[in-house]
Amino acid sequence: MLPYAPGARVVVRDEEWLVRRVDPSSDGGNLLTCDGVSELVRGRTAQFLTQLEDEIVVLDPARTELVADSSSHFNSTFLYLEAQLRRSTPNDAQIHLGHRAVMNLVPYQLDPALQALKQPRQRILIADAVGLGKTLEAGILTTELIQRGRGQRILVITLKSMLTQFQKELWSRFSIPLVRLDSVGLQRVRNSIPSNHNPFNYYDRSIISIDTLKNNLEYRNYLENAWWDIIIIDECHNVAARGNEDGMSRRARLARLLSGRSDTMMLLSATPHDGSARSFASLMSLLDPTAISDPDDYTPEDFRDKGLVVRRFKKDIREQVGADFQERITEQLQQAASPQEEAAYRALLAIPFTQKGEHRAGKQQELQRVGMQKAMFSSPFAALDSTGRRIALLQCKPEISSDEQAEVAALQEFAAELRQIDAASFSKFQRLVKRLKDPSFHWQPADPSDRLVIFSERIETLRWLQENLPGAAGLKPAHFEILHGTMTDTEQQEMVDRFGRRDDPVRVLLCSDVASEGLNLHYFCHRLVHFDLPWSLMVFQQRNGRVDRYGQTRQPRIVYLFTETAVERIKGDLRILEILQTKDEQANRNLGDPASFLHVFDPEKEAARVAEIMADGTSPQQFEAAIDAAQASSEQAGADAGGDGDWLLKLFAEAGQAGEGTTPPPPSTASIREGISLFGNGELSGDYAFARTALQQLSMPTPIASFSHDDASQTITLNAPRDLQERLRVSLPLEVRDEHHRYALCAQKTRMAQAIEQARQARAEEESWPALHYLWPQHPIMDWLSDRVLTAFGRHRAPVIECPQLIDGEQAFMLMGLIPNRKGQPLLIEWQVAVFNAGAWTLQAFPDFVARTRLKAGTLANRNQGIDTTTLQTRLPGAVAAMKQHMLARQLSFAADMTARLSGTLADLERLQARQFEQLELRLATNQQAEQFKKTKRERRTQHIRKVFDEYRQWVQDTMTTEPQPFIQVLAAAVR
Repeated sequence: MLPYAPGARVVVRDEEWLVRRVDPSSDGGNLLTCDGVSELVRGRTAQFLTQLEDEIVVLDPARTELVADSSSHFNSTFLYLEAQLRRSTPNDAQIHLGHRAVMNLVPYQLDPALQALKQPRQRILIADAVGLGKTLEAGILTTELIQRGRGQRILVITLKSMLTQFQKELWSRFSIPLVRLDSVGLQRVRNSIPSNHNPFNYYDRSIISIDTLKNNLEYRNYLENAWWDIIIIDECHNVAARGNEDGMSRRARLARLLSGRSDTMMLLSATPHDGSARSFASLMSLLDPTAISDPDDYTPEDFRDKGLVVRRFKKDIREQVGADFQERITEQLQQAASPQEEAAYRALLAIPFTQKGEHRAGKQQELQRVGMQKAMFSSPFAALDSTGRRIALLQCKPEISSDEQAEVAALQEFAAELRQIDAASFSKFQRLVKRLKDPSFHWQPADPSDRLVIFSERIETLRWLQENLPGAAGLKPAHFEILHGTMTDTEQQEMVDRFGRRDDPVRVLLCSDVASEGLNLHYFCHRLVHFDLPWSLMVFQQRNGRVDRYGQTRQPRIVYLFTETAVERIKGDLRILEILQTKDEQANRNLGDPASFLHVFDPEKEAARVAEIMADGTSPQQFEAAIDAAQASSEQAGADAGGDGDWLLKLFAEAGQAGEGTTPPPPSTASIREGISLFGNGELSGDYAFARTALQQLSMPTPIASFSHDDASQTITLNAPRDLQERLRVSLPLEVRDEHHRYALCAQKTRMAQAIEQARQARAEEESWPALHYLWPQHPIMDWLSDRVLTAFGRHRAPVIECPQLIDGEQAFMLMGLIPNRKGQPLLIEWQVAVFNAGAWTLQAFPDFVARTRLKAGTLANRNQGIDTTTLQTRLPGAVAAMKQHMLARQLSFAADMTARLSGTLADLERLQARQFEQLELRLATNQQAEQFKKTKRERRTQHIRKVFDEYRQWVQDTMTTEPQPFIQVLAAAVR
C-alpha cells in the first residue's frame, strides 16, 4: 500500500482530497487532515481516521492523467509547480525562510534555530541577555518548523503585560497568527464557540498568560486534552521549580504538564536560573526529562551534545550588530538630604521594632529597620504608607505590650517627621526636576518622539510623582501615566501600546518593576530614570533593558538619583546601593551577567541578600571587597571550566562545542538556503509574481475574488471570497481580520517595516495593527492561494507543456519523491525529472533541469496548437518506475544513516537511564527513612524513570524510522 504522506492525493468517500498533515492516532492508525479537491468538497477541510474509514485510496501516480495546458504562457503549469515547491517541506538543519521575516537580520539571531534544528526534537532554552531579541529568535525557529510541517498548532505563554506585544511581533514580522486569550479574549472565545468545546482545539494558534492558566482550573483541564506542535514559554524563569518537588509552585506544575503536550518547546528568559542547580535542572527537565539524573549534582557528561541552551551577552555579539546597539550614557545625580529628611532618618533609627510583643536588639530588629528604610529610600510617602500599616497592625491587637506601645510611639514620631517633607524639601525630587529642566539634558517633552521612563519600586511613590511632577516639570497631568502590577492584563497591554504611539499625549511613563521584564519601551524613548535604586543587580539589568536594547536608534541615557546624608548608618547603606549601580555598569561593559557579583541569580534573593548585608552592619568597603572577591572566584571557576563564570549555563551551552585548535564554525548566514522559484525577476519578488499570476489565472473564466495589484509597490489588494473568509475566521485573530474582508499584502520589506511603525504609532487600538500584510509564503492568504492552485487541475491530473529548450525527441516528466517517517512526517523530499530520449531513461535533479531549459514563468509562449499526450501517457509508468527505483535507493541510504543516528540516540538513552537509576540508589542509601518508605519511593521513582525513557524511545523510533515505500507524485510533463 502506498504511504499516507503530506502532498498525497487520496480518495475518501468517493471524493478527492489533498493530504495536508498526517498525525498518529491513539487507535494505531493515522489522522489525516485534508483539503477538498473535487467539485463537491472544494474549499473544505476535513479530518479522517484511517482506522474508521472503509477505504482510503492513495492515487497511483502511474495512472495520473496528463492534460495539455491551454493557459497563456503555460501559467497554470508554472503555478502548479511553484505551489508544489512551496509545499516541499525541508528536513535539514538549514535556514530556508525565517531570515526573510520583516526584520533587520543579524547573524546571531539565526543561532538558536540552527542549534535546535540539529537535534532530534527542537527543545531549547534561548537565554540571551536583555534586549538581544529573543522574540525574533523564537519567531525564526517557529517559521522554520512551520515550513517543515511541524508548526500547525502553536501555544505561546507569556506575562499578561506582554500578550499584545508578543502577538503583534509574531504576526506583523512573521505572519504567525495567535488568538489572544486575555480576559477579554477568553470571553470572546466563550461567545464564539460551543460551550463544551476545547478552545485550544478550536484555535490552532493561541497566546495566553501563565497566570490565567494557573488560576483557571477549567482551562487547565482543557490543556490536559490538547496537543501542540510548538509550545513557547516566555520569561520561563517564572516556571522554574523552587526547592524540592513537593514545594513546586502552580506555575512550575503547569509547565511540567505542558512539557509533555508538545514535540517542540522553546523557553525564553534573560535570567534563566537563580544559582540553584536544582532550579535550573527543572527548566532542563521541561526540555528533556532524560538529560539530568541528579538535579543537585550533574556534569556535562550527563547531557553532552543535547544542545539545550543558547546564551549570549552584548559583548558576544557586539561585532555583528555594530551601530544597532548604542553605548549607553549614565549619570549619577547626587543631592544632599534636606533638614526634614535628615530628621526623618534619625527618627527611623530610633524606632525600637518589636517581634512577638518584645523589643530585642539584633539582626531581626535591624532587618525590620532596613525594610522601613527601603521604603524611605523610595520616597517619604512610601515610608509613610508603610508606617501607617505597621501602626495599624500593632494597634489592632487585643492587647498591646509596653514594648509595642514604645514602637507605636516611635513610629508616630517618625510619621510626623515624614509629614514635614513636602515637594520642596524632597531632595531627590527636586534634583530630578532640576535635571529635567536643564538645557544640557536636551529633553524635549513637546516632541512626541522624546519620552521618558521613570522606575520606582513603590506604587505610592509613583502615584505621588504622578500628582506632583507635572506641575513641577511644566507639563500637563495627561502627559503622565502609571504602569503597575495591580492593573488588569488588558490595562497593562493598552498602556504599553499607548506609550509606543506618536500621537498619544503620554510623555512620561511611571513604572513599577512589573514593566522591567520583556516590554519594549524604546520606540520613542531613550531616557530612563531610576527614581529609587533597585536592591538587585538583575533588576538594574531588566529596567535598563527597556530602552537599552536591540533596535534602539538613539543613545540610551540612564539617570540614577542618589541622596547624600550626614547620618552615618543611613549614609553607609546608601553607599552600598551606589556600589551596586557601579557593578551593574561594570557588568554591562565587560562581564555580561551582573548576577555573577552577588552569586544569587534571583532578583528577590538578591534584594534579601542586600538587606541582610545592611542589617549586619557591613561597611561599604567590606561589601565591595566581598563581591569583588566573589566575582574573581567565579571568574576563576569559570576559567577552570573554560568559561566566564556563568557556570550552570556553561555546563549546557558548551557541552558539545569544538575544542581549542579546531576550525571555527562558518558564520550562521552560511546556513541560509534560498529555494528555487519559477517566478520573479530582478524587479519583482517571486512571492508577488506568484500571487498576482495565481489570482489572474484562477479568475478565468470566473473570478475567484475581486482584487487589484500594483507592480511598483508589489502590493495586492484582495476582497476575500467566502471560502477564504471562513478560513481566516478560524485562523486569524479578531484584531487582524478586516470587517469588510479586504486585505492588502505587500512583498517589500521596507514598506512593511514602515507599515508596522505607522501602526504602532496609531492612536486607536483597532488601528495599531498594520493595515498592510506581509506577502510571503507564510501568510494564510498565500497558503489559500496555493491550495486553490493545487486543486485547479481536478482529480489525479498533471499538466503538459511545450519547452523549446528540450532536445529534439526528448520527453521530460517532473516528479516528486517523498519518504515519510512512521508519523507521516516527510523526512526526505526530492524533485527529479525523468527524461526519456533515444529509448533510455535518465534522471536529472529539478534545479539542474530548470537551469538547462531556462524554465521561468512568463517566458514560454503557448501556441495552443494541441499537444499529443498519447505517447506521454504510455511512457508515464516508466518515468514513475525510474523515480521509484531512485527513491528506493535513496531510502536505503537515508534509512541507513537514520538507523545509525537512531542507534546512537538509543545508546545515549540507555546510558542516561542507567545513570538515573544509579543516582536513585545513591540518594536512597543516604536516606534515613524506614525501609518500607524507601521501597515505596524506589518503586515510584523507578516507574517514572522507565515511563519517561520508554516514551522518549518510542518518539525517537517513530520520528527517525522511515517508511519502506516512497510516495511518488507526477507534477508535470514537457515536450519539445
